[in-house]
Amino acid sequence: MLPGVRGFVCSVLIAIVAVPGDCLAAPAQQQSSVTANAAAQSMLVATEIAPAPMQAGTQAAPQPPPQQGAAQGGMGGIAGGVGAAPVYDAQKRPITAGGFVDKGTVVFEDVTKQAGLSGWVHKMGSVDKKFIVETNGSGVGLIDYDHSGWLSIYLVNGSTFDALDGKEPAPKAALFRNNHDGTFTDVAAQAGVTNDRWGYGVSIADYDNDGWPDIYVGNYGKNRLYHNNHDGTFTDVAEKAGVTLGNWSPGSTWGDYDGDGLLDLYVTGYVHFDRDNLPIGGSKAVGYAFCQYRGAAVNCGPRGLKGEADHLFHNNGDGTFTDTTVKAGVEDKDKYYGFTPIFISLSGNGKPDLVVGNDSEPNFLYINKGDGTFDDQSYVSGFALNKDGREIASMGIAAGDYENNGLIDFAVTDFGDDYKVLYHNDGDSSFTDVSYKAGIAQISIPFVGWGDGFLDFDNDGWLDLFMVNGHVYPEVDKYDWGTTFAERPLLFRNVPDETGPKKQGDARKFEYVPPVTGSGLAVVTSSRGAAFGDLFNDGKIDVVINPVDGPPVLLRNVNPDHHHWVELALVGGPKSPRDATCATVYLTANGMRQRRDVLSSGSYISSNDRRLHFGLGDATDAGTAEIHWPSGAKETVKLPAEDRIFTITEGQGITGTLCGGTACAAGAKAK
Repeated sequence: MLPGVRGFVCSVLIAIVAVPGDCLAAPAQQQSSVTANAAAQSMLVATEIAPAPMQAGTQAAPQPPPQQGAAQGGMGGIAGGVGAAPVYDAQKRPITAGGFVDKGTVVFEDVTKQAGLSGWVHKMGSVDKKFIVETNGSGVGLIDYDHSGWLSIYLVNGSTFDALDGKEPAPKAALFRNNHDGTFTDVAAQAGVTNDRWGYGVSIADYDNDGWPDIYVGNYGKNRLYHNNHDGTFTDVAEKAGVTLGNWSPGSTWGDYDGDGLLDLYVTGYVHFDRDNLPIGGSKAVGYAFCQYRGAAVNCGPRGLKGEADHLFHNNGDGTFTDTTVKAGVEDKDKYYGFTPIFISLSGNGKPDLVVGNDSEPNFLYINKGDGTFDDQSYVSGFALNKDGREIASMGIAAGDYENNGLIDFAVTDFGDDYKVLYHNDGDSSFTDVSYKAGIAQISIPFVGWGDGFLDFDNDGWLDLFMVNGHVYPEVDKYDWGTTFAERPLLFRNVPDETGPKKQGDARKFEYVPPVTGSGLAVVTSSRGAAFGDLFNDGKIDVVINPVDGPPVLLRNVNPDHHHWVELALVGGPKSPRDATCATVYLTANGMRQRRDVLSSGSYISSNDRRLHFGLGDATDAGTAEIHWPSGAKETVKLPAEDRIFTITEGQGITGTLCGGTACAAGAKAK
């Protein structure tokens, strides 16, 4: 678009509906000529495209203008919807940091301090967030690195410019070893995984098939590949492996895309951040544009900044990797701003397909053709855009079968002033945006979403949905916009949709779970990464949150249900990856057929519990597992009891059983 035309369009949009902004500003004198016309149209356009009515009990407050003298119009850089009307609770608090209820079921409890996590602090740049590199935060990885049968927590840390220049100590990542008693101890220094670089994402996988999980960390700067030494320590082998890259690589995922039994690596690229040409509003680096959100000056990007390409690395089997991005057909030619990638077999045949969430650009969906190449079905599948045909600021991706129909759906978090998107799998890898129909859209609009996950928090056999939130602009706390920099999480319970078809699995929706005062759902923090898993080996899924510039949050699942459950830890055979990444399991139990997949990545640039968790409701028959291994083999295993963690080895059946984290005694049951 020509600069003059683009300036006209952007100025009109901002004046009319306060679009959060993807527009490069024209000089102020060019913008002033259209202000009067824009104002004349504002009443009509705002009425036509206003969001749906607010829920009962909330109220809108007038949105004041930015600080006097702030430039009008400019580059905001993040895809979003219209400037939504503020939503407040009964105490006149913005709904993003309010809306608490005094009575209700406490689902999660904040046990951060009791667990020993509160002493570690994430740090990323300056508190005023002048640059985009300081805003996006870091991920979380859950890993049983020492074969103890208990999950430990790896928290990626950021950095500062002074630390990169050697003027202050670099922030350190944490590896909190699970002590098996509800507490954790940071052993990152002893383990050699402190990653004294500017860290973002993490993925967990056994890339060399030695039976021990390894850690890949995406950085601003060179990435790391920490090889597990089997003795509680790791060695960074990224240089030798050829997977360091070098500018800004937030996300990564593992999968055996060519069927040779070795896990390959996909790494997303985000913005090409040049410290010698900083993206300051009004500077040459951003085309002399002013970078604004709702008229207030903010940091620039990602739109308007040069992107970084994604990369696919083929595992050579000798500790090294070869870049096969172009050969495999997944070249990111336009250098979209990539965040979270996931290798997952949509058809459940062991051949991993690839989904990539791009920030303010169309998402990617690559279907595995079975010959070492992929078919780009991003647009034809419906996954590239939302129902309005508009790209979203995709950050986190939850993958799961929330209808129990055997098909993988995706929940994608995005920016504020925009609803969070639920992509329903219609079969044959075609997707429909059902966010409003499913009940997650309207309430999510004020929130800036990051990590998310499908989890069965009440063990009823149906996947629920959890999202963590936090704004990117500290400036929002200065204005009466109905939003906050620190935000609370959102939980949605999977319930029947009585308006839809009555056949089981065909009609499900989500019901918002209000946050009870003082509970884990009422924790207000600037969340970014989140990981989901059974940290206490009690059959309940917990949540670990990595906020930007703050201590982590550990939310323990204390939902009062007494439902049964099983968890499966899979070990691949000679023709599969040893850790069974991208295996699919269908469990038939309690009158339903659930699907779970072994994944190396998800949420927002994070890595969840690799063990597969199934809620059984009140059933005392644990059912039968149908396992589709990455090798292509299929195996059926009858599970002998509920409330246990079973290890299943390809071709051998059940090879281990845990009750509450220890080997089960004869006839014992987990508590």
